[in-house]
Amino acid sequence: MTKPAALITGASRGLGFALAEALSDTYHVIAVARTVGGLEDLDDRIKARGGEATLAPMDITQRDAMAHLCRSIHDRWGGAALWIHTAVHAGPLTPADHVTEKDWSKSVETNMTAMGHLIPFISALIGPEGRAVFFDDPRGGQKFFGLYGSTKAGQMALVRSWAAETATTGPDIRILTPEPFRSATRGRFFPGEDTDSLPSPQDAAATLLPEIL
Repeated sequence: MTKPAALITGASRGLGFALAEALSDTYHVIAVARTVGGLEDLDDRIKARGGEATLAPMDITQRDAMAHLCRSIHDRWGGAALWIHTAVHAGPLTPADHVTEKDWSKSVETNMTAMGHLIPFISALIGPEGRAVFFDDPRGGQKFFGLYGSTKAGQMALVRSWAAETATTGPDIRILTPEPFRSATRGRFFPGEDTDSLPSPQDAAATLLPEIL
């Protein structure tokens, strides 16, 4: 029996990597990320547990590339049952009056502007019976988090509107807020933190899976 398809954006490391690996037991994983090496490592892990993945090394901000990918998924699998979005740009922590144009543009492009094509494209791909899962990280208003916090909050505002609009019609939109876990992003945000006390991304994924499925 053919497994349903699960599209995971931001799958080359961290939580996206861990969720892709875990979901490969029951889904054909379509893994999207810019980091080819991370995707190849994921593919090795998935194959080792008897699963299969399709690797899509691309940038989610590239509208035409994402349109082509979604069309290819539709043509090959007839759509996707699940979309998990973990891709994020975590700009440097800095006072609001020190934010550079380059860092601002990259954060807005990845965390907000890309959602303007990802949601329309993937909504059509998963259909009313599908499910989309997002992860909140509420940092808005915290000092030095202006760059990341504001663009992540903007992303979540759009997702919450989509969830409200589709509450009775589908797709099923879920927003989860993970407990802290070890990741490269958290390491940049909180240097010197005792990471040994935090769960791994794999542990975090195992905790979140019941809420996702």
